[in-house]
Amino acid sequence: MMFTTAAWILGFLLLALVFSGILDRQANPNRQVATLQSGGSLEVSLQRNRAGHYVFDGEINHRPVTFLVDTGATTTAIPGQLQRTLGLEPGAPLTVSTANGRTTAYLTRLDQLAIGGIVLNNVQATIIPGMGVDEVLLGMNVLKHFELVQRGNELIIRTQP
Repeated sequence: MMFTTAAWILGFLLLALVFSGILDRQANPNRQVATLQSGGSLEVSLQRNRAGHYVFDGEINHRPVTFLVDTGATTTAIPGQLQRTLGLEPGAPLTVSTANGRTTAYLTRLDQLAIGGIVLNNVQATIIPGMGVDEVLLGMNVLKHFELVQRGNELIIRTQP
């Protein structure tokens, strides 16, 4: 009886683990971002997630983060809970308008921001203490450096030669 109960519990735990992995891949289908070289340019191809967003894993200051491509964000926005993890110093405060209204943010500089093999240095960003998400919003201050091509469920981010 005890072995049967243990087997059922183990089976349910394994199923939960499998379904958790499936849900994670649906939320972020771009866990491994490959960089291709094409005619003097570097390019990264991202797949749209189940919610219709482009979410991918990258780096800030050589530490892993998850980015959400946000063409509506003027500046790359970092949730306050990531500030210490990324070793960021908050600078001057400023008032910003977000989807949740106006709030206080703090200017900061990123030594390095990596999208696959594409690396930018000395990037301006904002730290938003009350931002209730785990993703870094990749704003237009970064995206303006690239050519963006969207086809179906794919977004290609390409450096300009």
